[in-house]
Amino acid sequence: MNYKSPLELASQNSEKINASIIWLHGLGADGHDFEPIVQKLNLPNVRFILPHAPAIAVTRNNGYVMPAWYDLHGIANNKTGHSLEDEAGIKASQNYINTLIKNEINRGITSERIVIAGFSQGGAIALHTALRYP
Repeated sequence: MNYKSPLELASQNSEKINASIIWLHGLGADGHDFEPIVQKLNLPNVRFILPHAPAIAVTRNNGYVMPAWYDLHGIANNKTGHSLEDEAGIKASQNYINTLIKNEINRGITSERIVIAGFSQGGAIALHTALRYP
């Protein structure tokens, strides 16, 4: 998957960044969706990383190409027990978020001061990634 560079925002009154929030958008949106909220929060010394999901064909939406953290195939068939989850897409997004976390650590932010958040599909990836972070 091709991920664009994330949007990075910090309050104008930030002297020294000591925390980061990686905030993932929902299906069909992009990182700019949270830009007005970040400005209203005006948190000093916090860097917001607002990544953009890659544009992919979403099966559940008739193959329409839109920003998505993973494909939505449909609802699992409980009779067969087969999973309809896009395991490869979920794993790719998890790896991308892990890279963003490592980038923040390399910039001097301790892992305890990094928050992963998200809305809708972004929330699912945020939770998935956080539960599996090394």
